[in-house]
Amino acid sequence: MPWRLRAFQRAPVGLLLVGWKKRRIENGGSWAGGDLSASIGIAGLRPDPSEAPRHYPRAAIRVLLLTAVCLLALAGGCDGSLVRHDLDAIRQRGVLRVLTRNAATCYYRGAHGYEGFEYELAKAFARQLGVRLEPLVVDNLGEMVARLIRGEADLIASDLVVSEALKKRVVFGPAYRKVRQQVVGRRGAPAIATLAELDGRPIWVKAGSAQEGLLERLRRERPDIGLMTVSGYETEELLEMVWQKIIPLTVAESNVVAMNRRYYPELLVHFDLQADREVAWALAPGNLQLRKAVDRWFARPQTRALLKRLDQHYYSHLETFDYVDLVKFRSRIQDRLPQYSPFFKAAAEENGFSWQLLAAQAYQESHWNPKAKSFSGVRGMMMLTLETASELGVSNRLDARQSIAAGARYLAELHRRIDPAVREPDRTYMALAAYNVGLGHLQDARLLAGRLSKAADTWPAIRDTLPLLRRRKYYRDLPHGYARGDEPVRYVDQIRTYHKILEQQLERFAAR
Repeated sequence: MPWRLRAFQRAPVGLLLVGWKKRRIENGGSWAGGDLSASIGIAGLRPDPSEAPRHYPRAAIRVLLLTAVCLLALAGGCDGSLVRHDLDAIRQRGVLRVLTRNAATCYYRGAHGYEGFEYELAKAFARQLGVRLEPLVVDNLGEMVARLIRGEADLIASDLVVSEALKKRVVFGPAYRKVRQQVVGRRGAPAIATLAELDGRPIWVKAGSAQEGLLERLRRERPDIGLMTVSGYETEELLEMVWQKIIPLTVAESNVVAMNRRYYPELLVHFDLQADREVAWALAPGNLQLRKAVDRWFARPQTRALLKRLDQHYYSHLETFDYVDLVKFRSRIQDRLPQYSPFFKAAAEENGFSWQLLAAQAYQESHWNPKAKSFSGVRGMMMLTLETASELGVSNRLDARQSIAAGARYLAELHRRIDPAVREPDRTYMALAAYNVGLGHLQDARLLAGRLSKAADTWPAIRDTLPLLRRRKYYRDLPHGYARGDEPVRYVDQIRTYHKILEQQLERFAAR
């Protein structure tokens, strides 16, 4: 019975080798049990009933088996789906489809367009491949994994913690960060320091999340842990609910807690529920070419440098946390800001800045006190020197309208004088630093960054370099000499924190 290969039809590849092992008989390579296509399970191979049966030599059988094995290797996973989105297909399509979350740590629309650690990292990888990035926002981890396995996306980049459970379904790329799972409550509630103290306490987490999986595992040994799951809410929203006293406890990754604690300063980390765990991208098991490309890309020195810059950009300014100051700031958004917001809006429109940014800078300068005065003689809402005020046409530094308008013009002038090669938002951060320490010292920091083989056109590099202006070995060969370079770093960090809090608060007010 000769075999004729018809047009290949998609078949359950997992059945390719079903039933063959015990059916072969030692009679020159023939097969018992009738139809060989049924034994091997390849659709499209059919016997021709008009032809007489004949024995196939062993070499031919080996060819068929080799074909079956090759087809099995092409399978996208044990579910039998074929690889459809591996590296060649991605390049041909011109798009890298990435599953992610709409969250502060992943992907969101910011003042200068779309932002987020995961978004920028994935965009850089797509650029390396020569394709466009297409973020696909999915809230549920289970749905993300299902869509990845079905071939609807190429990888998951969602601040995903590596776990043994997920390893059974996906493969992970190289780890690029570590996070801890933390038990979070609110100040004023009873302190919790150990796992045993969670017995009988309700802990609310997102259904289908890594936090739910962790608590489920812990409950095998401590069944009295009060696990409560909720759908339709992100971890950030659960942290807000803790702050609002709607729920008593939740569990969140340490980086998410750090980002949200500035918005909700009463949040309190009780203890780490889990030690450092690795964060990585997830890929479908069958996408071997893409996995190799991801591994190679993360091994590049340029990628390691990018990771450092992203970490500094998104997390470095969160290192300083002043609970009392943030509580006071939130209060003054309602008590003091309304009477000055028209001045900030007018100055921002005239000079091309966000009015919330100018307001955040003014709070850092004077806590929105128009009569503020420092020991060095600077005065007013924007803390202008007498010389600068005179140059900007200010007749009264204690006049809030004049001070805000002049401060915005001065910031705009600094912004204009910075090298055009510096892009946003780094350009604005450098202008703010120059407002604090002087343009000359900022230029010295850029010069020094270049000497140290750092990216002098980026704020993270300048943030690292500015504190070196205190050290003689560095400042002695610079045009403007010594500077207290750590002060502009703290200055910019604080303004960024105030700016984010202010934007978030105003959005909440607008939604009421």
